[in-house]
Amino acid sequence: MSQAGAIDYEMIFQHAPVGMCVSSDRVIRSCNGALAAMFGYARSQLEGHSFSVLYPTMDEFLRTGDRIVPIMNAKGRYSDERIMRRANGELFWCHVTGRALDPAQPLGAGVWTFEDVSEKRPVSAELTPREREIAALLVEGKTSKLIARETDLSPRTVEMHRASLMRKFSASTSSELVHKLVGAR
Repeated sequence: MSQAGAIDYEMIFQHAPVGMCVSSDRVIRSCNGALAAMFGYARSQLEGHSFSVLYPTMDEFLRTGDRIVPIMNAKGRYSDERIMRRANGELFWCHVTGRALDPAQPLGAGVWTFEDVSEKRPVSAELTPREREIAALLVEGKTSKLIARETDLSPRTVEMHRASLMRKFSASTSSELVHKLVGAR
């Protein structure tokens, strides 16, 4: 706090215990040191760049944007856990929460937080981009039918990806797969 007792919001932003950024049109306008460190970049390497640098693939970046809009329009905020990519290429699970500053522009100016949850949920299998997307939605407790609707896939295609995930994680049931995805032992 300053001498007059005013709150120094810049200091709070820079020292927050989670990664934070201010964005507009899916471009990072300002980020704190925790966000840069989590992803293995210097702040200057992120500020002014698209969020796409934090995703495993461009396709995942685009599909996530498509998924965010209707949820932001309905709720005014968005939150999920997804696999992200560090500067060194390492993939990790990240809890992401955001809110648009203007509810009429869900991908316009916004405030986002990022929390590395890889310690409790390691990425332990080589997954395709679509498998990562479906895994994230399974972790949210969504059914194949809901996942199919959200991803614009057929329920049969979602079931094929779920079966592939079950093989890769040596899971014999869907609930066992979810437990393995969330890192439950």
